Amino acid sequence: MMADQALGAQTKHSSGMKRWNKRKFTSHTISYVLLILIALIMILPFLWTLSTSLKGQNEAIYTMPPSFIPEQWTLENYVTVWNSLPIPVYFWNSIILSFFGVALPLILASLAAFPLARMQFKGRQLVFLLIMATMMIPAEVTMIPIYLILNEMNLLGTLTGVILPGAVSAYGIFLMRQGMLTIPKEIEESAVIDGAGVWRIWLSIMMPMVKPTLATLGILSFIGAWNNFLWPFLVLDDSSKYPLTVGLYKLKGTFVSNTRLVAAGSMISLIPIAIVFISFQKYFIKGVNAGAVKG
Repeated sequence: MMADQALGAQTKHSSGMKRWNKRKFTSHTISYVLLILIALIMILPFLWTLSTSLKGQNEAIYTMPPSFIPEQWTLENYVTVWNSLPIPVYFWNSIILSFFGVALPLILASLAAFPLARMQFKGRQLVFLLIMATMMIPAEVTMIPIYLILNEMNLLGTLTGVILPGAVSAYGIFLMRQGMLTIPKEIEESAVIDGAGVWRIWLSIMMPMVKPTLATLGILSFIGAWNNFLWPFLVLDDSSKYPLTVGLYKLKGTFVSNTRLVAAGSMISLIPIAIVFISFQKYFIKGVNAGAVKG
């Protein structure tokens, strides 16, 4: 009798596990199919632009259905863009803006986040909430005041005027604070016992332990600085200081009737972003996960 009950329970458990595994498999299959479809939708414009940049001058571009494989493969469009515009100058200006657009947010956001995450002082939560509240203010609202301030400081028309307004952001402070909150308190206490000061703890302990968060903020800052168009467009008036985004737009008359050249210029501007993201994507994923662990 006991054996029959045990066998029945085992059979029931096995049947339940099979149903659970089947539901899990179905759920995962649906999720993967949806993710693949979303990825295809997102990547199709990129593939079309890449294909267009590699097509010959006599090949049709606007076809239905779209053609993603060129019939006449050529790099002539890239050569034409490179020879028509001072691309090296634009690249160098974009590199300068991106370097400071990454270095300053990393340093300043981590300095601001450290006391908010690791120190106890009166009004800490209020300060953090006020910083977060600034994220609700559209960037367009602050452009006129910042423009007027830069004008008073004689920074209009300079790369410094482009860099300073983006030196720190509320989101960067939030992201770094979330990363620092995941560090065990015991590590910091051990450093204090060993005689480490505040600056030592920030530089030698916190910064190495939040590398994924730093990489995440660095990637996001680089993409924002490299793709920044509106603010450099408003501030700069000397073509020798244009970043790549503004340079390609200012001389759009060169490409006005040639979509292939526009596509080639767009692909050139995407190369650094692709390299940076591919190189640091594993840290980016770790940083996003770390930021979501603790609120």
